[in-house]
Amino acid sequence: MATLTLNGVGKRFGSVSALTDVTMTVAPGSVHCILGENGAGKSTLCNIVFGSTTPSSGTMTLNGRTYAPQSPADAIAAGIAMVHQHFSLIPTMTVRENLLLGTKGFRLPVDALTAKLDVISQQYGLTVDLDALTSDLPVGSRQKVEIVKALLRAPELVLLDEPTAVLDPGEIDSLIGTCHALAAAGTSVVLITHKLGEVARAADAATVLRGGKVSGGGLLTETSISDLLTDMVGSAAPLSHARVVRRPASREPGLTLANISFTRPDRSEALTGVDLTVYRGEIVGIAGVEGNGQSELASILSGAITADTGKILLDAVDITGFDPAARTRIGLGVVPEDRHAEGIVSELTVTDNLLLGRLRDYTRFGLLDRAKMAARTASAIDEYSIRADGPGAPIHSLSGGNQQKVVLARELSIDGLAAVVAAQPTRGLDIGAVSFVLDRLRRVADAGTAVLVISSELDELMAVCDRIFVAYRGQLLGPIDANSAAAQNKITELMMGVAA
Repeated sequence: MATLTLNGVGKRFGSVSALTDVTMTVAPGSVHCILGENGAGKSTLCNIVFGSTTPSSGTMTLNGRTYAPQSPADAIAAGIAMVHQHFSLIPTMTVRENLLLGTKGFRLPVDALTAKLDVISQQYGLTVDLDALTSDLPVGSRQKVEIVKALLRAPELVLLDEPTAVLDPGEIDSLIGTCHALAAAGTSVVLITHKLGEVARAADAATVLRGGKVSGGGLLTETSISDLLTDMVGSAAPLSHARVVRRPASREPGLTLANISFTRPDRSEALTGVDLTVYRGEIVGIAGVEGNGQSELASILSGAITADTGKILLDAVDITGFDPAARTRIGLGVVPEDRHAEGIVSELTVTDNLLLGRLRDYTRFGLLDRAKMAARTASAIDEYSIRADGPGAPIHSLSGGNQQKVVLARELSIDGLAAVVAAQPTRGLDIGAVSFVLDRLRRVADAGTAVLVISSELDELMAVCDRIFVAYRGQLLGPIDANSAAAQNKITELMMGVAA
């Protein structure tokens, strides 16, 4: 008897069909991956199973019984847990308080919570700091809290929506081990991921969605990763990103950091005396395991937080004391690592999000020229291949990858763009979207912009960067010439702490 069965499930949002006639089966004690490009309907499918979204058609069964949840509470009661792509934690609460949310009376004894966490730590290698304020945690640590919260309920079925997007390689290994351990214990796991290497390591079976319909899949013993990729994109595509040889950069500094230091609220040193110059026309990458100061560096460059010491220069202008809006006005584009929390305003439209900060360009006699704004947005939708139901669509109706394209379109079209800071710009994107983003970064660099890319995806950094630094314990080690034959091995050594 299958743990979960979907028969002809469909979902429409107005005129947009997100899912059409989806039929799939999740076997007991298995890891079942759902694949597909951004906008293929993967998250919608998981939200239907979790009761967050009601299907427009079709039926579901859970352990052989009719299953029609009206809310997440129904799904939780039925033994289903979900880790969402976008964090559901309350940032002003501690980790302990977030874990206790939803427990009876909000009063699970501390000893009982600790005992459960000890079991999760021993079985799955996932540990969390109960006393930490959630807003102070780096993105990867917040994702671990989400996963631990799901496992606290000892669910029969776990839905993981892009759970590895914010994890470092060691944490990904641990999560895949967690999936295997859950399956071995009889729990079924549905895993959404864009990383085909993870599918090969984690999955027993897969379902591929394309345009909201099932386009392929099956048992991993009976289908190849290459076949799954073809089912995703409609034609054969490379499994890695080829390096593109670029023309030499100028020696004109575009973005300069001098002696940047920052201490976290817990008094640990996030950054210590960081110096970095990114030249006009150059792409510089920062690799490293999550938690080595990359997140803080991106926030300092954007103006979201203030460094304890040091200066930041954009061309020859000292922007150290500038707020984010002022930095944008003089030519700094920033793609934040958490697009949902920092990159968009979810209740506004695609047009509003695209043109935030430049409304003065669309004002006549004190009134917004909505027609002109819609025309500009329609052009961006076409140029950046954004899948949206028109310029007036709420941005929360877009998939995560298409939301990222809106952010990218906004930041790369800043007037007088001098430098771009892109933090985890491909996080959660499918293969086609990743290639699109890397190509756009190359284009702006070729036009003379200084580009700084902070990413945990080493193969992508190797494909796009001229020089790469490694963030390690608050310092930048390197640089390493990305054209060097030994570059990847050297970067790996530095990430493990081997002296430069």
